[in-house]
Amino acid sequence: MCYICGMKTGHKLTLLIILLLVADQALKIWVKTHMSLGETIMVIPTWFRLHFIENSGAAFGMRIDTPGAFDWGKLALTLFRVVLVGAIVWLIRHLLRKRAPKGVLVGFSLILAGAIGNIIDSVFYGLVFDYAPLMMGKVVDMFYFPLFRWEGVPRFLSFLTDGHGYFFGAVFNLADTYISVAVIYLLIFQYKFFNNPTDKVAK
Repeated sequence: MCYICGMKTGHKLTLLIILLLVADQALKIWVKTHMSLGETIMVIPTWFRLHFIENSGAAFGMRIDTPGAFDWGKLALTLFRVVLVGAIVWLIRHLLRKRAPKGVLVGFSLILAGAIGNIIDSVFYGLVFDYAPLMMGKVVDMFYFPLFRWEGVPRFLSFLTDGHGYFFGAVFNLADTYISVAVIYLLIFQYKFFNNPTDKVAK
């Protein structure tokens, strides 16, 4: 008998979130402990690389610069993520009570797992790896897909390239992937639910 099949939807979502978090943190810790900062491992030549960087800002290596020695932008972003996680937990519980479509629940669970994954880095990695106080850790990124070199890219589109002129030069992690995939999935496949959610849940 399938034990997971007999689980309640809420328990299945909890298990999914835990498995996603374990995968995200296992990869980040492996990269952190087996690669040097800035090191690159070629996975698929000229296309897919593991490139170890750390950032104190938002997803895909972006950051918030603030004046002064203390990184207030970093602290604000971490606190925002914590508030966002609380809001998503409340939303998922609400949607569970309303018996929302499983696809919507899975989508928000992916977003929750991604947000928690990056929060763990920001809150604890500085202490665990002994380089920063609580809440001031850096997010570990490693996925790098330099698709093609974009010569003469307009300045207003330069954010789409890396420092070497390659298109989509952002370096990201599994947690970022969870969030991006979930948002795209919800917008493309669950847009009818968001157009009129009261018609899609049990009353």
